[in-house]
Order: sequence, then C-alpha cells, then structure tokens
Amino acid sequence: MLKLDLDTNLVSRARAAATKISSDFDWLFDGYSSVTIERTVLRLMGIDGATEDGKPLPNLIVDQLQSAGALSKGAAIWIANAMHHESLSAQQVAEKVLHGELQLTALPMAEPQTLYDLLASLSSEMLGKIKAQKAQREDFYQKYGPRREPAIYVIVATGNIYEDLIQARAAAREGADIIAVIRSTAQSLLDYVPYGATLVGFGGTYATQENFRIMRKGLDEVSEEVGRYIGLTNYASGLCMPEIAAMGAIERLDLMLNDAMYGILFRDINPKRTLLDQYFARMINAFAGIEIQTGEDNYLTTSDAIDKAYTVTASQLLNESFAIKSGVKPQKMGLGHAYEIDPEKENSFTYELAHALLTRQLFPEAPVKYMPPTKFASGNIYKTHLMDAMFNFVGQLTGQGVQLLGMMTEAIHTPHLVDRSLAIENAQYIFRAVKDLGDNLELSPDSFINRRANSVLKEATEFLEKVAEEGMFAAMAAGAFAEIKRPENGGKGLDGVFERDPEYYNPFMDQMKKELGL
Repeated sequence: MLKLDLDTNLVSRARAAATKISSDFDWLFDGYSSVTIERTVLRLMGIDGATEDGKPLPNLIVDQLQSAGALSKGAAIWIANAMHHESLSAQQVAEKVLHGELQLTALPMAEPQTLYDLLASLSSEMLGKIKAQKAQREDFYQKYGPRREPAIYVIVATGNIYEDLIQARAAAREGADIIAVIRSTAQSLLDYVPYGATLVGFGGTYATQENFRIMRKGLDEVSEEVGRYIGLTNYASGLCMPEIAAMGAIERLDLMLNDAMYGILFRDINPKRTLLDQYFARMINAFAGIEIQTGEDNYLTTSDAIDKAYTVTASQLLNESFAIKSGVKPQKMGLGHAYEIDPEKENSFTYELAHALLTRQLFPEAPVKYMPPTKFASGNIYKTHLMDAMFNFVGQLTGQGVQLLGMMTEAIHTPHLVDRSLAIENAQYIFRAVKDLGDNLELSPDSFINRRANSVLKEATEFLEKVAEEGMFAAMAAGAFAEIKRPENGGKGLDGVFERDPEYYNPFMDQMKKELGL
C-alpha cells in the first residue's frame, strides 16, 4: 500500500492531546444524565408506542418524572418499582401512566435489591436480543463473504419509507454494498422520535423504529437475491441520539452516523447535552457491533479544504478518543473526511491524495468514510461525473473503507435511479482499473505529498494541544471549531441535562460497561 513517512512524534502528541481533551469530561459522563438517555433506558426496557397526538410513551414517562423532581434517580428504578407493586410489564406500566391511572412517584419504594434484580433480568433479556442481532449480522458475512473495500455506499431520500425501499433494493442490485436512508430535514432538532412507518418527509425520511424494521427486512431479502450482505445506515444524532442508536441496535442497523461534536457545531445543540448523549449512544453502538460514522466532511462545507485541512484531522482524533471512552473498537470507527478541494486549484488531486493518505494511515484499522465532491458540483454534469471519478480513484488508491458515491446531477435535482446506476458503474470501473496500483508505488521522503501530510498533521497537533490547554468548551465558545461559536450553556436541549442522584441507576449502561470492559 502507498505509504506516507509521518512524523511519529507528532502522531503521539496529537493523540495525547485528544485523550486529554476527552478525559476532561469524565465528570460529565460519570455525574450527569439527560432526558434522552432516560428515554433510551425506557425503550430498552421494552416501552414503545405513542399517544393519539404522537407523543411517544418514553417521553410521557420522563416528563412525569421530571415534573415530580424524581428523574435524578433514573427512569429505570421508578418503572421497576411500579412493575413490582402492580405485577405488570414495563409496557403495561407505561400504558397505565398514559391513561392517568398511575403516578409513578406515589408508590412506596420497594427494597433496592429487589428492584436491581428485576432490572438485571430485564436488561439481560434486551441485551440478549441485541447480541442475537449482532450474531445474525456476523452469520450473514460468514455466508456471503466480507464487505468489499472500499464499500460502495449510496443514499436514498424520498421521504416515503416504501419508496426508499424500492430505490434501496434497486441500488443493491446495481452493486451498492451499503444503503443510507437520509433522515428528514431538522429531525435532529425534534426532542422525540416519531412513531410508526412514515410516508412524508422533507429532504429525507423520518428515522423511526418501524422504518428501520421495514428497510432491514427488505434489504435482507435482496441480500439473499444478490448473494451479498447489504448494510443499512441511519443517523444516531441530534436531540434523540441514544434513542435512535437503541432502535438501530434492536433492528440490526449496521452503521450509524454518530459524531461527537456535529450536533454542537452544525445544529446548535447544547455541548453538554451532545457529549452526554453521544457517550451513551456510542456505548450502545459498540455493544451492538454497529459501525459509527463521523461527520468531518461538514468542516469543509464552509471552510477551505486546504487552509482548514487540519480541522478534519483534529476532529477525527477527537472522535476516536471519545469513541474509545464508549468502548468502540477501531474496526468500528468510520471516521470521516471529504474530497472538497476546489477543482480549479493547481495540483488539487495531489493535495487530496496527501489528505486521504493521512487519514488512512493515522487510522489503519478504521473503515474510514470518504465523502464525495459536493461543494463544487455544478450544472455541468459531465465535469461533476469526472470529479466523482477522481474521488473514486483516490478512494481505491488509498484503501478507504467506505466510499459514499457522488451523483452527477446532485447539484441540479434529487438524483434519479439512472444517476445512481451511473455513479455505481463509475466507481466499479475505477476500482477494477486501479485495484493494485497502490502496491506498485512509493513516495520519496521529500515529496510534496509527504511534506503536505506532515504539515497538516503538525497544524492539527498544535491545534489539539491548544484546545487541551484551554479546555474544549472554552475553545468552542471562542469559535475554534469550524469558525462557529458555541457557548457551554447555550444551544438547544440544556434543560434536558441533570445531575445524577447518588442513588441513580442505569442498568443498561452498567451492564454494557461491564461487557465492553470499560
């Protein structure tokens, strides 16, 4: 494989700084929870459904506990107590709350050990189901063979889950390995998860458990047809990040867009809320064997890809460090980057080759996710198609893990089926044509590509060391990340963060930590 001659001292310094930054939040991870985390616990206990006007039952229960000032003990203990006293299932308790027949905090509290034993049984049952889904995924790969590298990753985004399924199955037959169902615009800002199958959505389709189930079943069927396991992706991000991770674990999604900082920077969600939620969401993903995908490509949507290349590397290292704290293994870290260099820039391809090699070499075990040219795509579909070919060339040459294909018409309209087919054909041709080229090339130590990669690494290292010194919240408030200022106590969702009571209990977090060795 084509390799860089990286400064190992810089690599060590950068990782040390990233570890310092993530470890500075142990107080948050160990001492606080959020309404979303508690709703996730309720979903994992088996509570599902919604009121007639669409309010999910987990929201209803958490709201009742929060209003009573009782949420700091965790939602699990109150539901277990009601189950014990009323001889009901968790779902039956939720339905009694729904009908106004039960006030959870009005019941006398049973002996703690009785409730811990009940919760241990419940958590073992659900975590057993999630393990079974993980094992089934592994069985599929055993049956059909490992995922190709780079894996061909395409998106569907009609708003209607049944139309998405038609398009997803067509893409799989054309050669796609992974289908991403783009989430409806602004769902990340909803503080609840819609219920049931959805037929409308703007810019994408709502992420719901039923939609996950429909798509997974349909892709399993087409996997059998084409003799290749088709992966499924959605978004565990926004104000419901861990809830969506739990739904994905239950329904066997394979990849989840799950960035540590995206919600803070690009959706103005409160920093404390986002970091707390990603900690638990990633723990669920790690336990379920779901590959996380991060969003470093977003840094380049507004910033110059050459001037700010170091921000991508810095974010990758931070995402890696936060993921490790949640138990995610390198083999499941789909760290992101993007081919977003101005095509009019002389040697743009050479710059990008340096950047892509840097990512690949910094994270050798990770199935890094490579994003296509979009910012400079235009109505000239032939040029866009050519840019996508150059992107595919870099992806194969540098051994990227996941190649999210660009579409030649994406700057004009939502791509048609034929546009996706042409994109897949483009990638397959390039991947075949240069399959082993990287094994036959080497870089001289003083080459531009080596010098450029080390320059970006040096900038990223110095940036991370500065952030480690002043603190990430202070750096975010000052606009150090993506040139966007995000104060510690600003943004959406802060009112959903609370300090844990000394008697707080989350049986799923405790059990997953134990099994993940955290």
